[in-house]
Amino acid sequence: MKKDALTVKIPVPEGIQVNIEGKVVSVKGPKGELKRELPKEISAKKGNNEIILEATSKKRKTFASLKSLEKILQNNIKGANKEFEYQLKIVFSHFPINVAVKGNLVEINNFLGGKRPRTAKIVPGAKVEVKGKDIFTRASSKEAAGQTAANIESAAKVSGRDKRIFQDGIFIVKKGAE
Repeated sequence: MKKDALTVKIPVPEGIQVNIEGKVVSVKGPKGELKRELPKEISAKKGNNEIILEATSKKRKTFASLKSLEKILQNNIKGANKEFEYQLKIVFSHFPINVAVKGNLVEINNFLGGKRPRTAKIVPGAKVEVKGKDIFTRASSKEAAGQTAANIESAAKVSGRDKRIFQDGIFIVKKGAE
């Protein structure tokens, strides 16, 4: 099914600067600067307090790319104003889990009594903070905050044991913008 060539307008609030150079859209605000490269079948223009995206093709795949890019740029605009935050909870019943941030890694010690620490990578642009049994990941990019939280959650995954009994781990409990 082919769609008509589409044009999408994304409003830009005050205090946010948008620059379009070729195929790169950069959004700058008080919390940071985010850049996104456009696919070849989509072009962008700057209008009166808005970004205008145009699809050059009428294919379904192009339509899907346009809608995805619209949401990504809306999240970039939101992230330039407020940081995205993911809250994770450390849960254990058998062995106390110790979590520490070391450079660009999160180190999980004593998970299920393991001798070697498990590590999770912190995506560039994200910040991780450990407060007691809570872990907070913050970033102006929703992708960076979410991927860092997912890395931490998957590093503390139970394998080789009955998950009904060993319910230890680190789990995402809250998502959103500050």
